[in-house]
Amino acid sequence: MTTDCTVRPARPDDARRLAELRWMFKEEDHEGRPPTSVRSLEEAEQWIRDRLGNGHWQAWVAETGDDICGHVFLGLVERLPEPYGDNLPIGYVTNFFVTPPQRNKGTGSALLEALTRHSRSAGFESLIVWPSDRSSPLYRRSGFQPSEELLELPLGT
Repeated sequence: MTTDCTVRPARPDDARRLAELRWMFKEEDHEGRPPTSVRSLEEAEQWIRDRLGNGHWQAWVAETGDDICGHVFLGLVERLPEPYGDNLPIGYVTNFFVTPPQRNKGTGSALLEALTRHSRSAGFESLIVWPSDRSSPLYRRSGFQPSEELLELPLGT
């Protein structure tokens, strides 16, 4: 598998395209028949712009030519200091999407590799993700494993 894309860190000025791709991603979840939207694309664009600008979130984009055709986001989960060990941060991987024409060409692997390389160099302890059925094989090929330590409480909101 080879990719004809370039992967780079996302910038706040990518926010409009990232919001558009987010909407496309979520529409796929609803098989082309999404319910009525409860927020505007502009609201998502501003949210992304703000988070990328303040460093709370990081993202990587894949580009073919001048078009962003994929992305993956990394949220920093800081841990409280402790007296007897490291309190290295954990990375939350989310919003991983590649446009259909770029799938199965190595684009997703290239995005995940860039995020993982950054996380290692930044000293993260681990990365966590709630994968979809479709994305789980990619994460597993990249070394992600099920955890017996993580518990989840859905709050039904």
